[in-house]
Amino acid sequence: MEPASGATRTASPPPTTASPSASSSASASASPSASRTSASPSASASARKSASPPAPPTSTAGFAAWPTATGEKAVATTIEVSGTYDGTLKRFYGSGGLGSDSQDEDQGPLFELADGATLKNVILGSPAADGVHCLGSCTLKNVWWQDVGEDAATFKGTSASATYLVDGGGARKADDKVFQHNGAGTLTIRNFQVADFGKLYRSCGNCRTQYERHVVISNVKVTGPGKDIAGVNANYGDTATLSGVTIVGDSSRKITVCERFQGNASGAEPSSLGSGADGTHCRYSASAITYR
Repeated sequence: MEPASGATRTASPPPTTASPSASSSASASASPSASRTSASPSASASARKSASPPAPPTSTAGFAAWPTATGEKAVATTIEVSGTYDGTLKRFYGSGGLGSDSQDEDQGPLFELADGATLKNVILGSPAADGVHCLGSCTLKNVWWQDVGEDAATFKGTSASATYLVDGGGARKADDKVFQHNGAGTLTIRNFQVADFGKLYRSCGNCRTQYERHVVISNVKVTGPGKDIAGVNANYGDTATLSGVTIVGDSSRKITVCERFQGNASGAEPSSLGSGADGTHCRYSASAITYR
């Protein structure tokens, strides 16, 4: 969702500093842009002494166990990220203007990622405001939402070539959407787990500017209750491609795997055109979905 008008944003000092290319290097931490406040030498040295925590233990189902926070940090103003930000599995939660746990469409996010940025090893607690905003291509690696606010993450890049990756992590308690795709491009969600949710993915049904959007969902564990795994706008050429989806706790099969909508740019509630695999907009085979 769009951040609140007039909100002042300051960069929260990351654990260490690194060049924007750090997302592809062995560096564990990130750097804000030069115009933003850098961590003090003592803080940086302290952070370097404690390397990124090891990956969370793997469960018998092949998904990472929900992590225990290594510390906590209140976020009163949006943390702006360029390069790579490694949260070392601290728990971040909203305070002040970001302290609401409502479904307000105009809330700001806890994290705002510049084009090409990476956010990793972060736990978002409650209140989580509007979670994470990606202004262009981005990577969310091992990011966990304990209690989703308005949305867990919103993808806002305007280029058709924009790519967004959610790799690992999980989300719980989403009253409505987990991942909201407002911009253009392709979102990949893999090795992710979601429980107690409305929609795992939704291509915006009534944004003022509409795009063709695509989502690829693979190796995802879905635990009910839930409503939709993917929602796309058929009239704008959207596609959802699913594989390796395991649905748990839905013996009556109430969770819709993929739903097609008639999107609009007027702000009206989009109408449903049907659900299920159609080979065009909802792309998956019967073997791609497993019920447990």
